Amino acid sequence: MSRRACGLIIFRRLNAAVSSKPNEIEFLLLQASYGEHHWTPPKGHVDPGEDDLQTALRETEEEAGLKSKDFDVLDGYQKEMTYKVKNIPKTVIYWLAELKDYAVEIKLSNEHQAFCWLNVDGACKLSKYQEMQEALREAHLFISTNK
Repeated sequence: MSRRACGLIIFRRLNAAVSSKPNEIEFLLLQASYGEHHWTPPKGHVDPGEDDLQTALRETEEEAGLKSKDFDVLDGYQKEMTYKVKNIPKTVIYWLAELKDYAVEIKLSNEHQAFCWLNVDGACKLSKYQEMQEALREAHLFISTNK
């Protein structure tokens, strides 16, 4: 039996008022409050009757407090990963979403104990799984080439 989860890779662009590097891109990662305390973008399992994007939107609101009005989902980017968790196949689908206000408050659920905004190198370093690192680098490249 395979498990299916969906989520959003959320990013923000720092503007000149906040950073000496205007349009620097930062990704949101959440640290799980269970298991190995791994870092990932918001994601979760698909509920019965829910489509994949609905799941990604619901999970993002539940886990990070971000509503769909807080970001724009970008057309043309979707990343599907398949790996095993405790010998059970799991498929995770991510969409890419840009935060509208870089200062919006993140409100964590009890599933997570911390969050951070990091550039692509920092996010990849914190996210120890190769599939997630590849997804972040592909997302960064997509953002950089589709301004």
